Amino acid sequence: MTPLSAPCPAGMAGFVLAVATAIAVALGMPAGPARADTAAPRRIVSMNLCADELVLRLAEPGRIVSVTALSQDPEQSTVAEAARRYPANRGLAEEVIRMEPDLVVAGRYTTRSTVDLLKRVGIEVMELGVPTTLGEVEAQIERLGRRLGAEARAKALIARLREGLADLPQAGSGQAPSAIVYRPSGFAVGKGSLIDTLIAAAGLRNLAAERTLDNYGYLPLETLVTLAPDILVLNAEPGAPALAHEMLDHPVLEGLDGKVRTVPVPPRLWTCAGPAMIEAVAILKAAARATEADR
Repeated sequence: MTPLSAPCPAGMAGFVLAVATAIAVALGMPAGPARADTAAPRRIVSMNLCADELVLRLAEPGRIVSVTALSQDPEQSTVAEAARRYPANRGLAEEVIRMEPDLVVAGRYTTRSTVDLLKRVGIEVMELGVPTTLGEVEAQIERLGRRLGAEARAKALIARLREGLADLPQAGSGQAPSAIVYRPSGFAVGKGSLIDTLIAAAGLRNLAAERTLDNYGYLPLETLVTLAPDILVLNAEPGAPALAHEMLDHPVLEGLDGKVRTVPVPPRLWTCAGPAMIEAVAILKAAARATEADR
C-alpha cells in the first residue's frame, strides 16, 4: 500500500477553492470573477482593522454584516463599542462566503489567499491602501464613501479631520523640537509613513526620517542615544505597564536621563487613518510646546 502523504499547498488551495465555490453555489452566488456593482451594497463585511474603523463610521448600521475581532478590542480600536454590535469574523474565506456579502472591504495586507478566493467566487472586494499623507487619507475616505453610497458621511468625516488639524503648525523646521517614535523591538518610524506626516504636522522634526529611515526601520539604542531627540514617543497607553516603558530602564538609555521628554501615544490613535489622528497630533503638539517652553 502506498503511504498517504500530506496534500501539497497547490492541492490544498484547490480543495479550499472547491469548498468555497460549492458554498457560493449553494447560497445562489455567482461562481466567477467579481464584478463591481454601482449600487450601494446592502451586506458589507470588513476584514481589516482599519477598514472596520472606516466602514463603521461611514456605512449605514443596517448594512454592516460583520467586522474583525480586532476592532472589538478597545486597546486596539477606536470604534470598539460600535464594533461589538456585529458578529466578528476571523478573515476566513469560508465564513465570509456564508455571510453572503455583496461587498467585502479589505486592506492591502489582508490575507491574499482569502482575498483572491473571494474574488474568484464572484464576491466584490474593495481593497484599501495604506495612506502616507493627509491628502491620501482624504482620498481613501472619499473613495470608500462613494462605494458605500455614503458620500455625505464621507464629506462630513473629511471636514472633521480638516477642522481638527486646521490650527496645526507647518512642518517642523530646523529649530523645531526633534522627536523619534520608537518601538521596543528596536524599530523607529521613518519617512514615507503616515506617522511621519503627523509628526511634522505637530511641528516636530522626525530624526529617524532625517537619518533616511524609510517607513519603519531598525534603529539601535546606541544610535538613539547619539541622536538625542528632544522627545521620545512611545507607542503605549499612558501609565500602563508595557515593554515600551520597561525599555526606558535599559542601561544604554542612561545617557538620555533628564535630557529627553517621553510621551506615550496609544497605538490605536494612529495605527489607522481616521479622526483619532487628531488626538495623536494634539498629544505631540502639547509635547512640542512644553519642550519649547523649557528651552
